[in-house]
Amino acid sequence: MTKLAAGETGRASPQEALRHQWETAEIEGLFALPFNDLIYRAQQVHRQHFDPNEVQVSTLLSIKTGGCPEDCGYCPQSVHHHADVEPESLMAVDSVVEAARAAREAGASRFCMGAAWRNPGGRHFERVLEMVRRVREEGLETCMTLGMLDEEQTRRLKEAGLDYYNHNLDTSPEFYGEIISTRTYQDRLDTLRRVREAGIRVCCGGIVGMGETRADRVSLLQQLAAQRPHPESVPVNLLVRVEGTPLAQQPELDPFEFVRTIAVARILMPRSQVRLSAGREQMSDELQALCFLAGANSIFYGEKLLTTPNPEAGHDRQLFRRLGLRPA
Repeated sequence: MTKLAAGETGRASPQEALRHQWETAEIEGLFALPFNDLIYRAQQVHRQHFDPNEVQVSTLLSIKTGGCPEDCGYCPQSVHHHADVEPESLMAVDSVVEAARAAREAGASRFCMGAAWRNPGGRHFERVLEMVRRVREEGLETCMTLGMLDEEQTRRLKEAGLDYYNHNLDTSPEFYGEIISTRTYQDRLDTLRRVREAGIRVCCGGIVGMGETRADRVSLLQQLAAQRPHPESVPVNLLVRVEGTPLAQQPELDPFEFVRTIAVARILMPRSQVRLSAGREQMSDELQALCFLAGANSIFYGEKLLTTPNPEAGHDRQLFRRLGLRPA
């Protein structure tokens, strides 16, 4: 494909919609477009594949909080940092099911469960499998994020009925070592490969605003778009600066750069659900509306994302009404 010229706003071709190999210069060219042209192109791609006024709604619950041995610089749940997070043991299955019912009644269609582990094991994993089975019985799609998985674990999660597995790349391969030292980029790619081979759909994205450059955001999106198939869900997180973590004093990312990241993700992965994830609590309604216009079509619903704040469900419903959006 010829590098996109500034101002070009033509409809994406069917071949482009299925691409997995994007040159760095092509993605840089998208980021460099005039803002209106980039949004116009992203909206065209979005309308080819989705109802532009529907937003998929998920709820995320921390089923095991704190005490994580990983040293991810953004995460308050790491034992390496000094954030104000009290460790909590793995929740009882009945408590998780009760939370899932409440999420369903509030309008969520997918229930995501996260545990602060490097990798799950032993009797705890047996309880996790029961959570998947019971939440599915409530009529919700299920998603888990448990850290790294081996082949046996992915097989058993699939047999339990898990719909999605979340395992983010977080950032570019080039910047990754500045954020995490306790697992490698290849570790993450290996877990994603096992999840795919087990027949579980993939939820995979990253975090922006951690001090990375635009070149790193380009590289992250290039890595995500290279997956075959593209991740079914692509969460784009805006760093939540938590006291006690190494990134607590990180300067805020330019909000227009965040919207550009959403728009480029939509163009590169046209059939994926692009999710506004962490950081929405610090976004204005106007910024979120721009993100929806740029192709975001999924959010997390509920007052907390693992350990960080999220807009109240009532506020989200009001915003949806103001924008004429429908939960899906």
